[in-house]
Amino acid sequence: MTRPAIRLVIGTWSELQHDAAPIRQAVFIDEQAVPRELEYDAADAVSLHAVAYDASGTPVGTGRLLPDGHIGRMAVHRRARGLGVGGAILDALIEEARRRGHVRLLLHAQTRAQPFYETRGFRAEGDEFLEAGIVHVLMALHLPAGPQATSTDQA
Repeated sequence: MTRPAIRLVIGTWSELQHDAAPIRQAVFIDEQAVPRELEYDAADAVSLHAVAYDASGTPVGTGRLLPDGHIGRMAVHRRARGLGVGGAILDALIEEARRRGHVRLLLHAQTRAQPFYETRGFRAEGDEFLEAGIVHVLMALHLPAGPQATSTDQA
């Protein structure tokens, strides 16, 4: 079986909020009972966001990269799970982090999603903890230093 076409868009919260917020609402607030006041925070405005669209142009997944190298708010709408959407979003955020010179990425993974992140090289660090009433584990990915990580700004 072939995977459906997924189009990814990377941008700011102001550019993608209209498409990203309903996915986060459906997954985190409606399905997982995360309080709305915990779901949306000041980090949205300073983060790079990714939104995945299906072949019909419907937004089906989202995630964000914070300036400090944390990946978060990874969410795939129920109807698009198991189709590679989450992997495409995570790969895009990892690539963008690499391009921006990050050498270590962190994320708080729900423990049930830990195997998914491990497929992309993330490894658990430390003990499990509760976040928004859901068990999580800190995971890290070390990116090899390369030309992007050591380049200097040009005037």
